[in-house]
Amino acid sequence: MENPIDLKGFIQIALVVKDIEKACKTWAELFGVPVPPIRVDEPSHNPNLTYRGKEAFYGLKFAVIDCRERGFVIELHEPDEHDSTFREFLDKHGNGVHHIGFEVGDRRDAIVGELENMGYALRTVGIYPGSSWTIVDTEEDLGVNLNIKPRA
Repeated sequence: MENPIDLKGFIQIALVVKDIEKACKTWAELFGVPVPPIRVDEPSHNPNLTYRGKEAFYGLKFAVIDCRERGFVIELHEPDEHDSTFREFLDKHGNGVHHIGFEVGDRRDAIVGELENMGYALRTVGIYPGSSWTIVDTEEDLGVNLNIKPRA
């Protein structure tokens, strides 16, 4: 790649789970940390969130196990029944690692563009104040999707 992903930018492991309450409790017990709070996002129309090129409309339960002292976080996602990258993964694989995330700074567009040119489709793009997240469908070749972020 002309724009390789710097491993120093590794920031996250994201899991999709069927039962986030159980997963949070089990991970917390395993690591000896408090059970993380679970955020519940109801389905809503958001022009700044796409799934497979169309405006996304889905709900999600979301929790973060903070491992920032090690340089990353573990995200847990439990999707609702609506179409989303997380629902797609859960239906296809069950519980598992949906994506690994990298902070790439100003090289985000170049990296995403190069991945697209290599044949990897964009699954989801989300824009929020101060940053964005882009899930690139590398699952077939890499066994996991990539999240390319300009800033964490």
